Amino acid sequence: MIPNDPIPEALPAAVPPPAAPAAEPFWDYKDLLVFIFLLIPSLGLAMLVTLLLTAFTNLSASLRLFLLQIVFYFLIFLALGALFRLRYRQPFWRSLGWKSMPISSAAASLFAGPVLALGLAIAGVILRTPDIPLPFQQMLGNRATVVLFGILVVFLGPLCEELVFRGFMMPLFIRTLGAALGIVFTGVLFGCAHGYEYAWSWRHIALISTAGLLFGWARYKTGSTAAAVFMHSTFNLTQFVAFLAQSRSAL
Repeated sequence: MIPNDPIPEALPAAVPPPAAPAAEPFWDYKDLLVFIFLLIPSLGLAMLVTLLLTAFTNLSASLRLFLLQIVFYFLIFLALGALFRLRYRQPFWRSLGWKSMPISSAAASLFAGPVLALGLAIAGVILRTPDIPLPFQQMLGNRATVVLFGILVVFLGPLCEELVFRGFMMPLFIRTLGAALGIVFTGVLFGCAHGYEYAWSWRHIALISTAGLLFGWARYKTGSTAAAVFMHSTFNLTQFVAFLAQSRSAL
């Protein structure tokens, strides 16, 4: 008899290798260059819109500056949101790290802002930083403009700046340079971006860079850009209230 050949056992199906985790963040330096390139036409268009509205309305200088800032913010984030949607099919807020966090972390971020403002004020005295008047100080002539600039300084400014620096730029720099250098580099860029407001005083730039570094640390520690926004907001609020108090005492 011819022995029957044994029936070969079914070979196990090949298990596909696990997919490589998606890079964080999903955007790259080409997107950063596109964003920077779009800043100039966005500013030009914001100025054009402001001029057109001024031609038909009797807006004060302070209201024109406020309107220019709002339109500029709207245009740059419209461009960034379109970039995320069209190229990556990704949402705007979650991509920039706007995530929920524990109440304790949110409270700590809110409390850290005034502490940081006080600490940098003391450091400014030690460094003998020059007293440089800011452009908007001459425009706070009435209660309405004070309220408008308060909204800009305390809410809109921190939100938009943190979305750009800590939400968009910092994750990219951290991926390239590592956490420590990425946070520091973003903080220095943040300080330099405010240099024109302070006549490029190195002392002011150093202090603002330090604030930016700590905003970045809050973003990295909590994993949420909201923490940086909260800290930045109460930081600006403390400085704004101090400025108003100083202005009243000088009258």
